[in-house]
Amino acid sequence: MPRRRVIVAITGASGAIYGVRLLQHLRAAGGIETHLVLSATGAINAHEELDLKRGAIEALADVVHAAGDLGAPIASGSFIASAMVVAPCSARSLAAIAHGLGDNLVGRAADVCLKERRRLILLFRETPLNLAHIRNLEAVTLMGAIAMPPVPAFYQRPRTIEELVDGTLARVLDLLGIDIDIARRWEGLGAPR
Repeated sequence: MPRRRVIVAITGASGAIYGVRLLQHLRAAGGIETHLVLSATGAINAHEELDLKRGAIEALADVVHAAGDLGAPIASGSFIASAMVVAPCSARSLAAIAHGLGDNLVGRAADVCLKERRRLILLFRETPLNLAHIRNLEAVTLMGAIAMPPVPAFYQRPRTIEELVDGTLARVLDLLGIDIDIARRWEGLGAPR
């Protein structure tokens, strides 16, 4: 049985840890072929926020595509991928996806997911929201994407940044249909911790 393919894009918003840890969890899950698109500003932010260089992030993926390579396999609907996650998703990337701009591989691969009716999850990292953000979030939602700002769940009582991030990524993995126990699930009031 062929491995499932998941595309991960890391763009220039703050929150590179979401994309990096997602790649780590997908590798740990096994049986998943990851395709990474790391934008130039995504690499800059990852270095600033995590002290990671581009090569260290690229080493977490099975296949790496340059953000400017519009001839990459993931730019075509004939390339079978089960999903794409943009983590984090910058306001620029959100706008490009909302308006069908395929001027880089992030936008084009996302457009392919939308046109092929494949799962597209956008961890939009911006606050507060202006009207353009709200309208772009509405547009991508109407097109079938899942707009998922990484809002932490504190009932999990995270003690570290990684636990806080994993709380969000557990939900992403659920949306991908990948069962990995990385965060506590809500069991109701009074449930043991």
